[in-house]
Amino acid sequence: MATIWFWLLVFMFAMYVVLDGFDLGAGAVALLVARTPAERAQVIRSIGPVWDGNEVWLIAGGGTLYFAFPALYAASFSGFYLPLMFVLWLLILRGIAIEFRGEIADPLWIEFWDVVFSGSSLLLAILLGAALGNVIRGAPLNEHGWFFSPLWTNLRVEGQVGILDWYTVIVGVAGLLALVLHGALWLALKTAGRVEARAKELARRSWGAVLAATVVLAVLTPWVQPHLGERFTSPVWGWGFPLLALGGLGWARLGLKQERALEAFLGSCAYLIGMLASAAYGLYPYVLPATTGDSRALTVMNAAASEYGLRVGLAWWIPGMLLVMAYFVYVYRSFAGKVPPEGEGH
Repeated sequence: MATIWFWLLVFMFAMYVVLDGFDLGAGAVALLVARTPAERAQVIRSIGPVWDGNEVWLIAGGGTLYFAFPALYAASFSGFYLPLMFVLWLLILRGIAIEFRGEIADPLWIEFWDVVFSGSSLLLAILLGAALGNVIRGAPLNEHGWFFSPLWTNLRVEGQVGILDWYTVIVGVAGLLALVLHGALWLALKTAGRVEARAKELARRSWGAVLAATVVLAVLTPWVQPHLGERFTSPVWGWGFPLLALGGLGWARLGLKQERALEAFLGSCAYLIGMLASAAYGLYPYVLPATTGDSRALTVMNAAASEYGLRVGLAWWIPGMLLVMAYFVYVYRSFAGKVPPEGEGH
């Protein structure tokens, strides 16, 4: 039962990265693809009906983590307190920027909030990537399963590590590149006019950078976390996840080449899901490895709630998720179509 909840949690965080990832990416590239206040308003309108709903997956994932793996929740939310505060404030600033931007019809006011929106989106993309890097590398857990990580120590990946080291910085940059591609493909799908043209060009240019970052991570990650490399030696079906990522990246490239924006965007979705699933498969049964020794690591078994509680929770989780997914299908169908360069449409 604990393994089932592990994969349900992976599913929820993957949904967050795919859905909130495109509006984070759209924000990160907004100043590049939108040159005027009207064009930047078009970018915001493309995510306007869905951006706050997308963040529900992060809240739901946090709630599921608290329920299913309370030991992991307790350790992570104390040990990673500083970066979590960064994420919280960036989420707040981003939401404020979207809502406040149009309150005063003054060029300086609008420009200020456009910069806040883009800057907070860019930093969030980097922090989320670095967060994944921290989970893969592991935390300096003590004998009681607790830890505290400063922002950085010596930038090494062993011993008393910090939030930032050379590996987590690389994963953060790779995460930013992936969401830049994802956001650009969303804008190519949802906008029209000059923003669409610039978004397609940015997606073409960033695709190669994402491929290069993927190769770098494929080489470095098994060295930083040997357990992950060992997991992919057996069984063979685990290779389906990295193949999904590579196939999705190829699909995105083909969609761009053939001017099929929807196929390109779906390829990017498949790439993100494949990369996250590869990391989860490689880490299992660990949910948080320990840089201080494998005996101190948090695993699916020693971090999970009781078997009875997990069974009861699953009976409620399934209908709840069906309702959530039905809602998201309704919302995205209701706001289908492109956002025009001018006007008040979504």
